[in-house]
Amino acid sequence: MTEPHGLKILSTLGEDGRLTVELAEEVLPVPTGAQLLVRVEAAPINPSDLGLLFGPADLEKAEFSDGRIAAQVPDAALRAMAARLGQAMAVGNEGAGTVIAAGDAPEAQALIGKLVACVPGGMFAQYRLVDASACITLPDSATAEQGASAFVNPLTALGFVETMKREGHKAIVHTAAASNLGQMLVRIAQEDGIPLVNIVRSPAQATLLQKLGAQHIVDSSSGNFNDDLIAAIGATGATIGFDAIGGGPLAGQILHAMEQVASKDAPYSRYGSDTPKQVYIYGALDLSPTLLTRSFGFSWNVGGWLLFPFLQRAGAETVERMRSRVRSGLTTTFASHYKARISLKDALSRDAVLAYNARRTGEKYLIVPN
Repeated sequence: MTEPHGLKILSTLGEDGRLTVELAEEVLPVPTGAQLLVRVEAAPINPSDLGLLFGPADLEKAEFSDGRIAAQVPDAALRAMAARLGQAMAVGNEGAGTVIAAGDAPEAQALIGKLVACVPGGMFAQYRLVDASACITLPDSATAEQGASAFVNPLTALGFVETMKREGHKAIVHTAAASNLGQMLVRIAQEDGIPLVNIVRSPAQATLLQKLGAQHIVDSSSGNFNDDLIAAIGATGATIGFDAIGGGPLAGQILHAMEQVASKDAPYSRYGSDTPKQVYIYGALDLSPTLLTRSFGFSWNVGGWLLFPFLQRAGAETVERMRSRVRSGLTTTFASHYKARISLKDALSRDAVLAYNARRTGEKYLIVPN
């Protein structure tokens, strides 16, 4: 076969702090061994993609031209991004498409013509060379759009449940709970009988989760938020939380509510209860500092949680079990919903960038490269 030509999105940060995001042409090699050449048909824009795509660049003052964006990254942020200076980085964690060519390995040849989902990075492109082992073959009835988000959100939601069980907790607190990921977690919790406290940011989001059948919903915009959170944690016994917000006081408020429940009937101790309390921050919807007001004793932890390090620790058997569950529930438990579908070129237009980079809960965008 001839080497295919296509377009992809690249993000490059210069030493002067100038960030350039642009469409670039590429020629892909003919696949060998277990490699697959995938014609990308759908790729979601996840928050983790936005971190690589734009980082902390000031997009309000960015220069937008035909298929190109130039923006400035603040000097204070450059030190943390030193490892990527000068590198043209491909963007897009996951997506789905059709295998149009394959290497000579039997497992690769068996996938020619199949619709697959994969998470190799660089999926904001018309074509992608990937290893067969990194792909999920989608059911014959599924579409590329349905399979595009088959990895990051579903495996993250299942990863929360696995982490809860491994660390000895029995219920979960989740923030930004009206997101696609949050809705998946609601359905998983219902299927598995796991008590779940859902923290949302508006009455409309609360209504959305009520329609899904979520039991414990707390609105952080309410004047009764802290009391409502304590009541929900008391009803569920949740001692582990997963926070997509990151900045501000929310992680500390969750720990405070957990402590209020844990110490309610316990003997007084100036060190607080001895109930372990854990909040994992896995997102950065709020880029401000994380604020912890020490009102939750000494038996607590705040840490970071990332999907791919978790999968490495979980082991092949657990990961395969999770992937099998996702494939079976692709159009039900793990269904994703999109606010808009945009081309590669339109993904770099000012209106689209300012819309999807706002990271509004429940407003997920899908790139349709071809």
